[in-house]
Amino acid sequence: MKLTNDSYTILLGTKNFTEHYYRDEKGWLKMSARGRKFRMTAEQVLNHLLPALSGIKQNLVLKVEYKKEN
Repeated sequence: MKLTNDSYTILLGTKNFTEHYYRDEKGWLKMSARGRKFRMTAEQVLNHLLPALSGIKQNLVLKVEYKKEN
């Protein structure tokens, strides 16, 4: 079982939209609800996720998916 950052996809959203955060060989990427891709630093990813984790933003749903190895 591989437990590195690139083994996970983080989904953050509401009932109307979902953003995807994942890591590739160059770093972190955010895929917006409209399908646009943005490069991000690890600190930027945390800045997006921490309000959802802390409960400050009430209607945000956070889910983490594990990508199985081939």
